[in-house]
Amino acid sequence: MAKMGKVILVGAGPGDPDLLTIRAVERISMGDVLVYDRLIQQGVLTLAKPSAEKIYMGKEPGRHTRQDEIHALLVEKARKGKTVIRIKGGDPFLFGRGGEEVEYLAEHGVPFEVVPGVSSCLSAPLSANIAVTHREASSSVAIVTGHNAEGNGDRVDWEAVARIDTSVFLMCVHNVETIARKLMAAGRSPATPAAIIQMAYWDGEHVVTGTLENIADQVRRAGIEPPATLVVGEVVRLREKLQRLIASDLEQKEVCV
Repeated sequence: MAKMGKVILVGAGPGDPDLLTIRAVERISMGDVLVYDRLIQQGVLTLAKPSAEKIYMGKEPGRHTRQDEIHALLVEKARKGKTVIRIKGGDPFLFGRGGEEVEYLAEHGVPFEVVPGVSSCLSAPLSANIAVTHREASSSVAIVTGHNAEGNGDRVDWEAVARIDTSVFLMCVHNVETIARKLMAAGRSPATPAAIIQMAYWDGEHVVTGTLENIADQVRRAGIEPPATLVVGEVVRLREKLQRLIASDLEQKEVCV
């Protein structure tokens, strides 16, 4: 019987290999098997050793690979003595079902390690020059899944979220209208600035801004598709100022060079 291998859950951030942690790069390069999600850029996979087996287990909208299939695959490969790198977009423990995977591995006696990653709840706004906190505009941030904004799966305390300065919604594209409506019903002003960032740090990155009252229309008009991150709060209003400062800084550096 083969010696038991190990599963390493690696957070790959928003997908750009430049945003991987040093530990993530090290772990990816040592893997015998890579099990990866949809939101992983090819440059991340090229960090693996040439002999590594690459298995795509991505979950696309409307076409989800069952989580139990992923669980079984991780255990199967580890029991064959393999070092399995489970590459997940963002951070494994933030809406990434990493906690469920760790629980399953532990229940089946498989050693594991977790490597944190840069979550899109912070990196996507940053790519659009939005600071989720700012001394003049925000001292609190709520991170909310937009996936279950409708139906019986909605466990969000909307009144509590509406009182927080900045709200960041992940997995939200198809529920933007519902999210905006619930926030306004909970007391958030319809004039509150909002922005949605599509494909942060990818070639297809696109940013749309508006207010709670019209952001859903803006998203439809722009044809925004997943993955995208919605930011609601006064910090969105500061985006243009930060853009000007960053552009000015880049121009000065170019002149110096």
